[in-house]
This record gives sequence, structure tokens and C-alpha cells, in this order.
Amino acid sequence: MPRCEPLKGLAKKQCGGVVGTPEAKQFGALPSAVGVLTRLACARARQAGLDPEPLLAKAGLTARHIEDRASRLAVQSQIKFVELVAAALQDHFLGFHLARDYDLREVGLLHYVFGSSDSLGEALQRLVRYSRIVNDAVVLKLLDGDDVAIQVKYIGVARRSDRHQVEFFMTALLRLCREATTRRLQPTRVKLIHGRDEDTSELNAFMGCEVEFAADRDEIALPPTINETSLIGADRYLNELLTVYCEQALAQRPHAAGPLRLCVENAIVPLLPHGKARLGEIARRLGMSERTLARRLAAEKASFNTVLDELRLDLAKRYVGDLDLSISEVAWLLGYQEVSAFTHAFKRWTGKAPREVRSETQARASA
Repeated sequence: MPRCEPLKGLAKKQCGGVVGTPEAKQFGALPSAVGVLTRLACARARQAGLDPEPLLAKAGLTARHIEDRASRLAVQSQIKFVELVAAALQDHFLGFHLARDYDLREVGLLHYVFGSSDSLGEALQRLVRYSRIVNDAVVLKLLDGDDVAIQVKYIGVARRSDRHQVEFFMTALLRLCREATTRRLQPTRVKLIHGRDEDTSELNAFMGCEVEFAADRDEIALPPTINETSLIGADRYLNELLTVYCEQALAQRPHAAGPLRLCVENAIVPLLPHGKARLGEIARRLGMSERTLARRLAAEKASFNTVLDELRLDLAKRYVGDLDLSISEVAWLLGYQEVSAFTHAFKRWTGKAPREVRSETQARASA
């Protein structure tokens, strides 16, 4: 029995209290993470000679939060901090680079229960069930069909605010599978909701396929034959023991679904470029009728059209400020078939044409 004590400590460590934003301190059910990505980004900043403390402060974090590895960090703070570090380092693919280079054992309990499973299919089932131990906001779904697909959904945080965390996760997942099997597994497809205008050849080369951006979902799929692939570290007795601790850790994690409005926004974002962001489709994806969705949004003092309009405004400001995106691409990402329709809407929202705002952004960048 004494040999089990370190595992008990690890389970407790990965369920520690949330630190980060003041909101996270007030509401313990807000999504939190063990903070591996945050700490890796902080270390990368310091390696580059960049003082991370001002960026930590902007994200609602402090150096103490980084040093205390027993504490969980608010997921929204993690997303914001990594985005700030990426911008400061001018590394458009920071999440991918960190996931490609870090020691997978830093994930802790989840890494070991994955690696000790008998087969890759079993390991992926463990990953799907226990991912919330590492990150409350990431909900996984395993689908078996023509291939083995792992879908990623965000709960309690805005998916549109993130690029680096989800790319970190997809890269780390593929590395886990490759390390556990000692095979260079290649996905049949990788889909990501966010768009990218940068050169993605490095990411594509690592994945072994062309990543589809601005997709309708976050997903990585592997050939169906991988289910029976044996793992080199398979240990049935150890896996049974680790599963017990994972169940204990999972039971301590709160469910943080967040307001319905946020769930609606996360459902709208991947559908916008495809012209499918309609009330009926969103209600279907959330598993409720149109009337129920409208009623529950009204209880939050919102309506579907209001949520859609305000979401488009928020995304429009972000996309227009991205000088790598053309105005026509911005219009498409927001679900407008004509640039003129987007321009009219943008002027209604801001009082300025998108090209005028972009010119001001370019002037500030030059200055």
C-alpha cells in the first residue's frame, strides 16, 4: 500500500483549487486546467529573453500561479496568456511548437493511464473519459466508423478566442499515440474551427496530412485499424490501479457548462463560413427545440438574432485587425456571400467601413 501514496498525491494535485482571474476565485465551477500549456509558454518566453510577468498580469495570472504546480489555472486565462506570448514572440504556431517539443509526462496521471492501456483503442477511451482531469473546458467524443475520430468541444469558454490551445491538444494527442505505439501514425483528417492565413506546411508535415481550417468542427481521425494496436507500455494491473485514481480525480471535478449563450456562440462559430448558422440548426446541435432554445435564451435576456449579431461584431473586429486576412475572406468567415453586405453591416456596427478600420490598424502597426 505505501507504494500507492505518490499516485494519491498526483490525483489530489490534479484536482487542486482554481487560481487565475478574480471570477475564477469567486466561482469555483469555472473551467480550469492543470496549466501545463501556460507554464510551457511562460518558460518559452523566458528562454527568448521576454519578461512574462506583464503578460501574466494581462491574463489575470501571476508568477506565483506559475510556480505553484499544485494549483489549477482558469482556462480562459490560459488561452489569453498563450495568445499574448505568441504575439510577443511572433510565433503564429506557438501551441503546436510547444506540444511538439515538451515532455509528454508533464500531463501527469492522464499520460500514464493512457500509456498503460492494452490497446490504442482502449487508451483513447481512457483519454475521452478522463480529459476533464487535465482541462475542464475540453470535452471529447470518440466516434467509430470508417475511421476513429476524436471530436473536441469547448464548454464554459469561448471557442473563438482560441487557436493555440486546441492546436496544442491535437498535436499532443497525436504524439501520445505515436509514442505509445512507436509508430508514426498519420491521421486521415484533421479539422480545426479557426481559420489560418499563415503558411501551415510545418503543421501539415508533422500531422502527415493537410489540416483543414475554418472547418465545421474540431476533429482528428485515425485509421480504424489502430483500435487493436498494442501499446509498448501496456500493463493491465497498473492500468486498473491508475483507473481507480482517475475515477477519484474525475469525481472531484465540477461540471461547468457555462451560460447557454456561450454554448450557442460556440455552436455558431464553425457554421458561419458555411452559411448554416440558423436557429433551427443550432437548436438541433444543442439537442433542443427552437422554441426551447428561444425561451432559455430569453431567460438570459438574449435572443438568437442578438447573439448572432453581437458575435459577428466581435469576430469582425478581430478579423479586420488581422492584416493577413483579405476583406473578402473576412466577409466569408462571417457568413456573408457579398463583401458589400459585410461592409454595410460593419458600418452599422462601428460607424466605419472595414477598409477604413484596417488602414488605421496598418498605420498603428507602422508607427
